[in-house]
Amino acid sequence: MIDIKGNKVVLIGTGAVGSSYAFSMLNQGVCDELVLIDLNKQKSIGDVMDLNHGVLYAPTTTKVRFGKYTDCADAALVVICAGANQKPGETRLELVEKNMVIFKNIVGQVMDSGFDGIFLIATNPVDILTYATWKFSGLPKERVIGSGTILDTARFRYLLGDYFGVSPTSVHASIIGEHGDTEVAVWSSANISGIPLKDYAAHDHTENLEDKMIEIAVQVRDAAYKIIEAKGSTYYGIAMGLTRISRAILQNQDVILTVSALLEGEFGHENIYIGVPAVVNRQGVREVVEIPLSEREKELFDISVNTLKKIQEPFWI
Repeated sequence: MIDIKGNKVVLIGTGAVGSSYAFSMLNQGVCDELVLIDLNKQKSIGDVMDLNHGVLYAPTTTKVRFGKYTDCADAALVVICAGANQKPGETRLELVEKNMVIFKNIVGQVMDSGFDGIFLIATNPVDILTYATWKFSGLPKERVIGSGTILDTARFRYLLGDYFGVSPTSVHASIIGEHGDTEVAVWSSANISGIPLKDYAAHDHTENLEDKMIEIAVQVRDAAYKIIEAKGSTYYGIAMGLTRISRAILQNQDVILTVSALLEGEFGHENIYIGVPAVVNRQGVREVVEIPLSEREKELFDISVNTLKKIQEPFWI
């Protein structure tokens, strides 16, 4: 078990997602020290200045500075947001070849520093690049985590909460599988504070719930495309999701989040990083939580796994 002292976080990649993550981390006071690394030194130094000017209004006095890969040596957490961006009309999986090369270089430099903490990956295709980070780093599987379906699940819970007129925190539902087009909405166990959706809907919703379920699932799946079409990229939601995972790690919360974790037989699959519920704490992923799935959900999850493996396997033969 690792025993990295302190809550130092190194962020690699200060584009829209990375800088939004830094802003979210500062606002929530999650870490003691936040180090920014990016090829665009001028832009990152500007980010550091801008963030430091807001420290007065943050809940804690987080130290924010520009750094180098050597700063990873004593970091508790290295968060990678660097890589090629998803372009309009481009799927996350189409990014794989470009970002695989970038990640081999980044992870190599991080490990050369003597880093012995936890990797958190956000760059797309996140499941495949999390697997690549695990391979490139040589770290134990529990210490390499992807953002997985943390954002998809947030979208799912938000839309369900909006439909039922309750806070998303009262909605218990998950999106699992690829962070992408083959993601799976787990309807079979979705509930509002323990009440199955169909029972809750029976009280005051006359609309056909089955039709609404299909509509919401499509909205969740296609949300990124809509946002990218409207403003070029998504960054606020994923930044807050990354902050939630970071808090779970640094504060040793043992909370269940839908992150990209390595399967070793869970859900009938192995040797694949994919979005699944997992207990997250200071050691990384403590365990994957194998929630029950309907037969149809199992079939869809299998499709999602096979989609990722088809793209991933040529790189590791």
